[in-house]
Amino acid sequence: VQLQASGGGLVQAGGSLRLSCAASGRTFSQNGMGWFRQAPGKEREFVAAISWSGGSTYYADSVKGRFTISRDNAKNTVYLQMNSLKPEDTAVYYCSASKVGRATATMSLYDYWGQGTLVTVSS
Repeated sequence: VQLQASGGGLVQAGGSLRLSCAASGRTFSQNGMGWFRQAPGKEREFVAAISWSGGSTYYADSVKGRFTISRDNAKNTVYLQMNSLKPEDTAVYYCSASKVGRATATMSLYDYWGQGTLVTVSS
């Protein structure tokens, strides 16, 4: 089972990036999915989550209104659209599949993790 995150890169403040997370080896259509990030020297933190159907989403306060999580179960893929990026958004972004179907920020409920993609926002 693999979760392959992609789409990271270097962008100027105020710019946009779209991250993708493609799952292989099994379907996650019944699982909630989430994005987390880890900045240098900091702990991994929750960014956004989406329920199995896509009907419910949940965001960290720091990204609310700027980031949008979505999913395409037919493609077994989750996306994170990031707009109005700030230097403090610089981090390695990880996608993850949870044990439950709802959107959740609880990291202990996530048991499959991708390898991460680096997002660097310059000022």
